[in-house]
Formats: sequence, C-alpha cells, structure tokens
Amino acid sequence: MYQHLLEPIHQFLNCTTPTQWIEEAKKPERLPVVLIDHLLCELKAGQSAMFLIRKYAANNDSKQQLLEWFKPYEEFAYKGIGDLNSLKGKSNISKGIIAQSDSPYSQDLIDKMVLLIKEELHHFYQVLEIMDSRNIEYNHVPASRYAKGLLKHVKTYEPQTLIDKLIIGAFIEARSCERFAALAPHMDEDIQNFYVSLLRSEARHYQDYLTLAQQISSEDISERVAYFAKVEAELISSPDSEFKFHSGVPSW
Repeated sequence: MYQHLLEPIHQFLNCTTPTQWIEEAKKPERLPVVLIDHLLCELKAGQSAMFLIRKYAANNDSKQQLLEWFKPYEEFAYKGIGDLNSLKGKSNISKGIIAQSDSPYSQDLIDKMVLLIKEELHHFYQVLEIMDSRNIEYNHVPASRYAKGLLKHVKTYEPQTLIDKLIIGAFIEARSCERFAALAPHMDEDIQNFYVSLLRSEARHYQDYLTLAQQISSEDISERVAYFAKVEAELISSPDSEFKFHSGVPSW
C-alpha cells in the first residue's frame, strides 16, 4: 500500500538496506537501541533544519525563538530533564519565524524547514510514547558514523556549503524512509503502524530538501547528488562495528 512512496526513494538511493542489518535490528534485544537512536535521529533532523534557518534565513529575534523551541527536547536528550508529560504539545511553535530581508530564498527555506521541524519533534514524542509503553528507559547513545561520514564531504564555500547540506538532508530523510519500510514488517503491530505512518512525511522531506538545493543553486545539482549517493551507499553497505538506526553492515 506504500510502494508508490518507496519507488522514487529506491531510485534516489544507490542501495537498499542490507539484509544483515535488518536481521540484527529485528532482534528483541536490539529494540531499546533502535528506539532510542530513532528518538535522537528525530531530534537531530529537527536541529539540522533549525540550524539552517538560523544561519541562512531567520532574523535575530526568530533565531532566539528557535533555540527556545528546542530547549525542552535538548534538555531531555542531553541532561535528562523532563519527561513524557512535560514534552506534551511542545512541537508546535507559537509565533511565526521572520525571514531576513536580504535573502532571496529565506521564506521558502523557512516554510519548508519549520514544517519539517514540527513533524520531527512530534515524531520524537511519539517514539518516547512507544518507549514509555514498554518501560524502556532513556539512556543517551552516541551518534553513529553516518551523518559525520556525509558531512565531511561538504564543500567549504557558499552557496555550495548550503547546497551540500540540503542534499545530505535529502539522503538522510530518504534513507530513514527506506529503513522504516524495511524494518516495519518485523516489528510489533504498534511500531509497524507507526513506521508506516512516517513514510509519507519522510518521503516529502527528502523532496523538500532537493527542491531547496536546486532553487538555491545556479547550476544543475544532479552531479553533486550522484556524488553523495555513492558516499551514502558506501556508509550503508560497508562493515560497521556499531549498531545504530543508520549503521552499516554489522561486522561482528
């Protein structure tokens, strides 16, 4: 029922999730790390969008507002402050984010990224609900090599830095969508339904990132997309000593 969403994802990515990763991820003892790392991935996805808005699009008052929006989530994730009840209803920002007046693409970036942030923070809360229903205690886990492995290839001059970061955002969202679909059939019904419900938003997120990247670039981005497709596929298909939501082939 969701294959039409996955067809462009599979065409965009250079490889599918390896069977070895799925076999490891579906083990019952792996569920805590799957959920906790997923929780943190939702926060990091939101943070990445927030950093883009703060650096490239928002005025000074809105920059501070964005930091305040993330504060309760970051305090929970990094300091252990707060709980399911204190985070309830915090994913919606109360005031609009105001664009810089001197940037030609500020408003479009804000519109797409604010919607993405709202959805990622809501997903954060939904993962936390699933963890709470299973009495899975939150313990911070370090990030995998995946995002760092992509970001180290970002060019260091503008606007290519921004374009590369947007392309990377597209690959992270596309891979998340593909991995949710791959893992869903092996999970309990509530998690399976949750993962399937995420596919539509994740598929839209990757397209939004690509659209923004092409709008900002004065040249066709196809060559740069192809470059990152190879980098991303290597991270997913090569041996990995750690198990995380975006890790590669288990090497143990």
